[in-house]
Amino acid sequence: QVQLVESGGGLVQSGGSLRLSCTASGCTLGYYAIGWCRQAPGKEREGVSCISSSDDSTNYADSAKGRFTISRDSAKNTVYLPMNTLKPEDTGVYYCAARRELWRLCRLSPSPYDYWGPGIQVTVSS
Repeated sequence: QVQLVESGGGLVQSGGSLRLSCTASGCTLGYYAIGWCRQAPGKEREGVSCISSSDDSTNYADSAKGRFTISRDSAKNTVYLPMNTLKPEDTGVYYCAARRELWRLCRLSPSPYDYWGPGIQVTVSS
């Protein structure tokens, strides 16, 4: 059974950095497209970044471009999301999600993903 666990969240000041990790068990993460999504209070869950399983190509929401960088470490069965120059509007619960799919371009939308981690809080203070 695929299980995902996020780590690395917390409280940071505006302009600071965090690195989120998504570690998988019960599967070989390299076979899965991985997405990072977030949900702010009172808002819908939105895609932030994703990485494909076919060639590790990446995709970013406009809000994340130039600040976030998704990467995969297959040896550790982990996907990372370093986040730099954080802003208060980045605050929310961050989830990693997986789907075993050979997309040429991974999907930012949360809807296609089958497996989800429990989420981790990221709070950026102004």
